Amino acid sequence: MAEEKKTKPKIEEKKPVQAEAPPEKKPEVQSERPYLRERMREREELKWGICHIYSTYNNTIIHLTDITGTETFSRATGGMMVKVDRLESSPTAAMEAAKKIAEDAREKGINAIHIKVKARGGQSQEMSPGPGAQAAIRTLSRAGLKIGMMEDVTPIPHDGCRKKGGRKGRRV
Repeated sequence: MAEEKKTKPKIEEKKPVQAEAPPEKKPEVQSERPYLRERMREREELKWGICHIYSTYNNTIIHLTDITGTETFSRATGGMMVKVDRLESSPTAAMEAAKKIAEDAREKGINAIHIKVKARGGQSQEMSPGPGAQAAIRTLSRAGLKIGMMEDVTPIPHDGCRKKGGRKGRRV
């Protein structure tokens, strides 16, 4: 008898496990306008906050909160920046307060803000914001914060009590 060839059972060789392919790079943005290409590629994630600016003819108060308005990140006033009372409402003091707010916003990771401007308003008060409001907005914008929505939230009376002064008004 012929010797039967003993064949070894075939053992399946384990193939080395290949690591997953790295995630594909985003396809190159093709735009007709090359100056937009850079901006589209480097679009950063925006973290929003709300900046409340209360500006009167005596002071400017800037208050930075989260998007819901419940958590305060930073507060600054014109009176904190200057030593003389009459300079509290000046645009210079408002600019310094806005710089402090912008620094605090950067520390907290906020890079975009909605702005709510408020004047005194009400029954017999001034309805226009003080001189520091515009300077504060300009400074926040120059500090690199993106500005989303700007809103005037001055309280407006909807027929309440009679204004003081009598029938012929206040005589000076």
